[in-house]
Amino acid sequence: MPKYIFVTGGVVSSVGKGTVAASIGKILQSKGYSVDFLKIDPYVNVDAGTLNPYSHGEVFVTDDGGETDLDLGWYERFLDIPMSRLNNLTTGQVFQEVIRRERAGEYLGQCVQIVTHVTDEIKRRIKMVADRRGADIVIVEIGGTVGDIEGQPFYEAARQMKLEEETLFVHVSLVIYLKTTGEFKTKALQHSVNELRRAGIQPDIIVARSERMIDETTKRKIALFGTLPKEAVFCSYDTDVIYEVPLILSEQGLGEYVVEHLSLKGGKPDLSEWRKIVETFKSNGPLVKIAVCGKYTSLTDSYISIKEALKHAAAHENARLEILWVDAEKVERGDLSEFSMLEEADGILVPGGFGKRGSEGKITAINFARTRNKPFLGICFGLQLAVVEFARNVLGLKDANSTEHDPETPHPVIDLMPEQLDVEQKGGTMRLGSLPITVKEGTLAYSLYNSSIVHKRHRHRYEVNPAYHERLNRAGLLFSGMSPDKRRVEIIELPDKKYFIATQYHPEFMSRPGKPEPVFRGLIAAALAEVKIKAMKVKAS
Repeated sequence: MPKYIFVTGGVVSSVGKGTVAASIGKILQSKGYSVDFLKIDPYVNVDAGTLNPYSHGEVFVTDDGGETDLDLGWYERFLDIPMSRLNNLTTGQVFQEVIRRERAGEYLGQCVQIVTHVTDEIKRRIKMVADRRGADIVIVEIGGTVGDIEGQPFYEAARQMKLEEETLFVHVSLVIYLKTTGEFKTKALQHSVNELRRAGIQPDIIVARSERMIDETTKRKIALFGTLPKEAVFCSYDTDVIYEVPLILSEQGLGEYVVEHLSLKGGKPDLSEWRKIVETFKSNGPLVKIAVCGKYTSLTDSYISIKEALKHAAAHENARLEILWVDAEKVERGDLSEFSMLEEADGILVPGGFGKRGSEGKITAINFARTRNKPFLGICFGLQLAVVEFARNVLGLKDANSTEHDPETPHPVIDLMPEQLDVEQKGGTMRLGSLPITVKEGTLAYSLYNSSIVHKRHRHRYEVNPAYHERLNRAGLLFSGMSPDKRRVEIIELPDKKYFIATQYHPEFMSRPGKPEPVFRGLIAAALAEVKIKAMKVKAS
């Protein structure tokens, strides 16, 4: 029978529950157990697909086309196991199913209530995850903070599962360190534990999330007010390498404590390979600077998979990484500070996105990369805008555009996919999930992937207009990756440039520590070559 670990959070959201959940999973995986996850997001949206990145961070796409919470990305990166749409549950999904059943008469005239109908559906969905792969342990992370009104049905369902299944409750809460007095303050944590108890849940483990490792006095205080033995209190403190968190928690004995309290059998966790991977992120190699030009750069969680993919590639290439966050809207307005970052950068990346706002700034950044021969990587929207830039400035089609931004453009080099024309609902209707791509031999893309077929995750409505394929090819834009039916452009490149490649798919979702995604690895390698050229010029002068 599967066992369940519930991870809850207190005081503030975004305190690191996802990282702690993924770290517990990594430790248990290293002991030989099969682990799966469920991220619960109590908002009423059906999925994350329609959420603004500023309000919720990036949308993580799964192989089966789920538009999910970004924490699923951490689960995949830490454990290297694919998530699915089943691994993310929202209030919207629960209510949608309960109402469907009520309308179908499946409740036999009962008065449909939060308890038990809604809580039963939550428990059913939790157990579906356990059945998906026959996991030994399912780690359920409840998003937000304890006490949030929309989270109450999920806490009640978790409380009920304590009576039905073998469960463990891990509470992650902020402990503030006051530098002025040199003290750790636990009062906020105490209040969050009290709030959890009001929901009928007594935590079995508390993980203090703090700037630095808590001292023994603080640990005893947390244990006392949490009604726990001191051995049940752990600390996840700040680290420059997030992948170090499983090592930090394992060294404190978290794995052994979990195994003992879930009556599992298992020896000491073997994290030796993971430790080697973590060490690669502490390189003293040359510094490489990558400019990421987007419109959500003031909240870098909007591009968290891109940020991590760049880190994976830099670690693999034994380089230190600095990301220069360039605001596409400021580029549009001619802000010189943004242009100075493009000039300073050793490589430029234009990520995915939607809408007209900031698009001309991204096109300017792409033009800067192409004309200055700087290493460039475009992703999804970045590919589409690279085609627009090429059509305008190489083909001479000055009014070329995407019909997303200008429906009346005389040169719609980017257009809505035909199957999207009659789509009315926004949620879950894009071209989504893992799809096959044929890669042309003798191209940069083929040298990176070393395969004629790859499967990558997509999330888009627009495509390179087939009516312009031939003209773009004749002008020198190489389509090095296509859909198997040869209709859709998946990868473009400029063979006469040092490194200029763009993908319609999202490669960042497939990158892992120790296994960087090839187009990111190629970008970092090309940027490192630029660093060496600069160093030689400085030396010569």
